[in-house]
Amino acid sequence: MRTKTVSLGALLSIAAAAMCFAGNPTEGTWKLNESKSTFGDGAGKSTMVVWEKAGDMEKCTVDGIDAEGKKAHTVWTGKLDGKDYPVTGDPTSDTRSFKLSGDRKIDMVSKKDGKEVGDGTIVVAEDGKTRTVTSNMTNAKGVKVTSKSFYDKS
Repeated sequence: MRTKTVSLGALLSIAAAAMCFAGNPTEGTWKLNESKSTFGDGAGKSTMVVWEKAGDMEKCTVDGIDAEGKKAHTVWTGKLDGKDYPVTGDPTSDTRSFKLSGDRKIDMVSKKDGKEVGDGTIVVAEDGKTRTVTSNMTNAKGVKVTSKSFYDKS
């Protein structure tokens, strides 16, 4: 009987862990750890990111500073299916797509007028407490730059 109880407990723990990551691994509120992050020339900084459920979709609200140092606020609502969904508040893109790629990784693409203007990945650490966002974009000078942002879950 004791073996069955221990086995059942272990099975339930594994199932609970799997359920936590079955959906969006980035769900929650994330604060930029600026001291660990590096920003490409002409890139803004997303200082606070909130991922939440919006019905059967995901909603991503981003607050930060744009390349000119002005406050920025963008909102994207869609599915993690790799299809383009509208983004508001970003003058450099009008759609974004996010695609779940494994348990803890999301691939992203930003487009303006149907043309790709940026891409990247979001990787959540195994413990779910931190995430790394690597983004590639073309800056105002026409140069492709890469930024690597580190976030802590709050």
